[in-house]
Amino acid sequence: MGARTRRFVAMVGVLVFLSGWIWGAIAIRGLLPPSQVIDLLVFAVAGIGWGVPLYPLFRWAEGGADRD
Repeated sequence: MGARTRRFVAMVGVLVFLSGWIWGAIAIRGLLPPSQVIDLLVFAVAGIGWGVPLYPLFRWAEGGADRD
């Protein structure tokens, strides 16, 4: 698979993942009692945490083991 195709697949994967991630963060926030502190904690964790599960996809899109 070419580099451009890998990057396109990764882009689509990121968009799908982030749609679910954002929906999940909002759904989790809706289950908790109203509080500005809880808002801060939930959305801070969601805002920082999205990159960790996507890291392997980013590596794959840039060539991963193919770059050697």
